[in-house]
Amino acid sequence: MFVLRLLLKNAFRHRLRTLLTMVGLVVAICAFGLLRTIVDAWYAGAEGTSSTRLITRNAISLTFVLPLNYADRLRNVEGVTGVSWSNWFGGVYITERNFFPQFAVDAASYLALYPEYVLKDEEKKAFLLDRQGAIVGRKLATQYGWKVGDQIPLRGTIFPGTWVFNLRGIWDGVDAKTDESQLLFHWKYLSESVRKRLGRSNADYVGVYVLSINEPNNAPVVSQRIDALFKNSLGETLTETEKAFQLGFVAMSEAILVAINAVSLVIVVIIMAVMANTMSMTARERLAEYATLKALGFPPSFVVQLLFGESLVIALLGGGLGIALTLPLAAAFAKAVGSLFPVFAVSDLTIALQLAASVVVGVVAAAWPAWKMSRINIVNGLRHVA
Repeated sequence: MFVLRLLLKNAFRHRLRTLLTMVGLVVAICAFGLLRTIVDAWYAGAEGTSSTRLITRNAISLTFVLPLNYADRLRNVEGVTGVSWSNWFGGVYITERNFFPQFAVDAASYLALYPEYVLKDEEKKAFLLDRQGAIVGRKLATQYGWKVGDQIPLRGTIFPGTWVFNLRGIWDGVDAKTDESQLLFHWKYLSESVRKRLGRSNADYVGVYVLSINEPNNAPVVSQRIDALFKNSLGETLTETEKAFQLGFVAMSEAILVAINAVSLVIVVIIMAVMANTMSMTARERLAEYATLKALGFPPSFVVQLLFGESLVIALLGGGLGIALTLPLAAAFAKAVGSLFPVFAVSDLTIALQLAASVVVGVVAAAWPAWKMSRINIVNGLRHVA
């Protein structure tokens, strides 16, 4: 207790300098935590996937569709236990700024493959029975103030016209990694409407197939079987795990993620330099005090402990405040960006990294001054008394 009181008094001997250093630490640790959370949010789609789901798409590109009749052939592939499909809709709700994912899905089979979408039985039944029905995630419903029974108009971009959906259910994610920012509606409604409105002959095509398999370890073998089945056809396929499929989108912005990671590390290095300057000034000002302690018989290690202790006190106080502020700032940021990041939450790992960064800053900042003060000559140090 005595040592802690001594460290606190030393740390705040020059209050303004210490407070300014702590403010820098708070800003740096907050920024580090938010940037790390942004990176985590980018990978959230991949982290929330299932190891028992595969995605089959057109081998050329996602912009090319696949025939609906592939579904029956996929069901007969060894290792496949369930088949569903979806189409990206790309509608606009009021304004282009209100972006969120919308998918036309084969409702019954799709929900069976996604047990992480927790939907009330009565809402699920109402959705399945309503041709124009739709369901949304809790986060999306909260963002726009939707409730069951509302009508949601979307202006089609890929599929022109005004599309009105009846909100029949709101699902909750089984855990924090579950995406709650999507809208799902019936693929049959899309197909029938496209054929009726536009007279398209390609109404019976789908964007991707979602498959369930019996054993995660069989994913490579089952994928090869599926792609071999449609080899040399007009619509060759590329099958991969759901995680690999999501990581394909992440890879498109890999340069941005590298830059964000680099910036987060640069921030820590900068505040480390600021902290080191503070500790160097402190050591120079107390040169005579440390010489006196050595003259009284205190070993060099005691001086080292004082400097490291004081540096860690400042770093941990600033880092602790930074961590505490990260949580509300992250919540405010998630609200501001809306559905841009389906999952945006500060993870335990991020908090641990923030704490570790604070400790590293404190230790590194005190290393050089502590080494210098441990080697101080008593006589020269006492001469420093002004």
